[in-house]
Amino acid sequence: MQTNPTPLYSYPKYWAECFGVSPFLPTSAEEMAALGWDSCDIILVTGDAYVDHPSFAMAVIGRTLEAQGFRVGILAQPEWQDKDNFKKLGKPNLYFGVTAGNMDSMINRYTADRRMRQDDAYTPGNIGGRRPDRCVTVYTQKCKEAYKDVPVVIGGIEASLRRLSHYDYWSDDMRRSVLLDSTADLLVYGNGERAIIDISHRLANGENIKDITNLRGTAFLRKQIPDGWREIDSTDIDQPAGVKPKQNPYQTTEALDASDAAPAKIPDGSVQVIDLVPRPDLLKSDPSNTYIRLPSFENVRKDPILYAHQDRIFHKETNPGNARPLVQLHGRNDIWVNPPPIPLTTEELDWVFEHAYQRQPHPSYGDAKIPAYEMIRFSVNIMRGCFGGCTFCSITEHEGRIIQSRSETSILDEIEKIRDKTPGFTGMISDLGGPTANMYRLGCKDPKIEASCRRLSCVYPTICANLNTDHSPTTQLYRKARALKGVNKIAIASGLRYDLAIEDPEYVKELVTHHVGGYLKIAPEHSEEGPLSKMMKPGMGSYDRFKVMFEKYSKEAGKEQYLIPYFISAHPGSTDEDMMHLALWLKQNKFRVDQVQNFYPSPMASATTMFKTGLNPLKPVRRSKNDVVFSAKTKEQRRLHKAFLRYHDPENWPMLRVALKKMGQIKLIGRGKMHLVPPESGREMAAKRGKPTWQTARTQHTGLPTNPKKRR
Repeated sequence: MQTNPTPLYSYPKYWAECFGVSPFLPTSAEEMAALGWDSCDIILVTGDAYVDHPSFAMAVIGRTLEAQGFRVGILAQPEWQDKDNFKKLGKPNLYFGVTAGNMDSMINRYTADRRMRQDDAYTPGNIGGRRPDRCVTVYTQKCKEAYKDVPVVIGGIEASLRRLSHYDYWSDDMRRSVLLDSTADLLVYGNGERAIIDISHRLANGENIKDITNLRGTAFLRKQIPDGWREIDSTDIDQPAGVKPKQNPYQTTEALDASDAAPAKIPDGSVQVIDLVPRPDLLKSDPSNTYIRLPSFENVRKDPILYAHQDRIFHKETNPGNARPLVQLHGRNDIWVNPPPIPLTTEELDWVFEHAYQRQPHPSYGDAKIPAYEMIRFSVNIMRGCFGGCTFCSITEHEGRIIQSRSETSILDEIEKIRDKTPGFTGMISDLGGPTANMYRLGCKDPKIEASCRRLSCVYPTICANLNTDHSPTTQLYRKARALKGVNKIAIASGLRYDLAIEDPEYVKELVTHHVGGYLKIAPEHSEEGPLSKMMKPGMGSYDRFKVMFEKYSKEAGKEQYLIPYFISAHPGSTDEDMMHLALWLKQNKFRVDQVQNFYPSPMASATTMFKTGLNPLKPVRRSKNDVVFSAKTKEQRRLHKAFLRYHDPENWPMLRVALKKMGQIKLIGRGKMHLVPPESGREMAAKRGKPTWQTARTQHTGLPTNPKKRR
């Protein structure tokens, strides 16, 4: 695998460069003809509407390939019932590129309670139903039906998070790699620019797609392991006594973690401690010729312990500096997942964001509003990646932990383009951010340490001593952006990592003084240590410190501003008692939450593994003495957890009273400050008995309104 890849902008251009840059990438045969094209080299198929903006993945990939000289067409939200709709742009010369879009299609189409949504923010008019379930699979199969001999490359977040066997919340079952279900030829995961450029040039040079097996950030089907590779067998966990111990599957390349060594059971029930001695030849070998064999799909499907084990290995192998290929047997074939891509340099990321984007939806949509575009059209993405490692979030699994930042110049230039070219601009930049608001240019102080680290989070359980937490580049960026002519206000709408922010009070002061419009949304997610440890989120001490700073700097600025905290209900590790304590914290702090996010198990997230298996993959997984994790799974349990967050809603009071009585917490039912919900009213008790209340009785007897003051 390459460790010093060719810069994205250094490839020789494909011959079709002579056609120049398209106003919009063509979406019809008529547009192709207007450009003088007789065919497309690459056709991108997406579940989103086509918005030519760097916040939309297909526009980024399409414009990046165009900058390499390829003719790129886009099939946006094609009618999938008929294969002829996939022939509208003709047969691509090189391949189809298929994605569900910026969102996973199942999350896009269903709520956390598995109810179908009626809307779709990535569709003109916010209309739901314009994409199928399991979009990548359906689109790929239709491409194959349309042109059997054309390769299909799948990518985007839906494919990325299904590259191995995974728990599927919507069917409540384990599913195979999407490579098998879709019959695609190659899968690109994570930030795909490096891989997709290389694939395109190699196919253009006549290479067979089946021979493209050495690209980082790709996965493919393999029937036979080639010569020269050494295997680390991680298909099982505990070892019986008396045999040569296998390598510890959770071993880092630096030293044996004692917490990963487990006693093994022997037949008579006693315990014999086995010292797991790592094999130096494997630990010191080049990751380019060593792979890890995971438990097979068939075994993880029937054994929850092996699935938790797979999850732990998967997350330990996500650092591009030391990750090894992962191999998993599906039936008779192996799914081979190469290590993650090398992060883009600042110069490369600038190049990607500076293509000829129109920054608008395709003209064919007319005046129809696309909510996702309306939300971001005045915002600027300044970085990629997140080293937070929150277990319920898929950013780390998709974009990686290493922050990739744009240059200050590139960001300021984009703000000026918005000012000068985006219709409706009034001087307000809605966001300067990305996956997080305040990780711009943050990272490990030592590249060698970064390349060898297998830590799942740089900020949990504590902020790593090797992490640079200096926010001054972000503070300086804010000041320069505010000084641009025609820019009146810059808001920060991306999620703020407040445990990082408090390490730099000057940044907090800058943020609070100039970039908060009365309210600042942050996400403590919970108040209790149990669920917070399963989320890998900081304790409430960090929140309290940030709150003190926020209020201090708001007062100094002469502004009345408020923090709006976000919380998750029904997260793995959160018991009824935990939710009760969170509700009490909310009441004590005078918060009334309007919107509640119920935990949504997305594919390949560690929290999803906890939800499915009841085990904690953040710790070594064993056949015995595992860290058991409770999850609210039934509709009743999940409704109760949501109800605790909305303790103030009268509709939730009956459910909460029943729960509090079962929990032995009847003392929390009353009308005092220390009570959570009021006792049953006379009206509620009468309704229970089926008797009319005095108001309804009076109405039935006299026909008068229940409120005498409303008589006419």
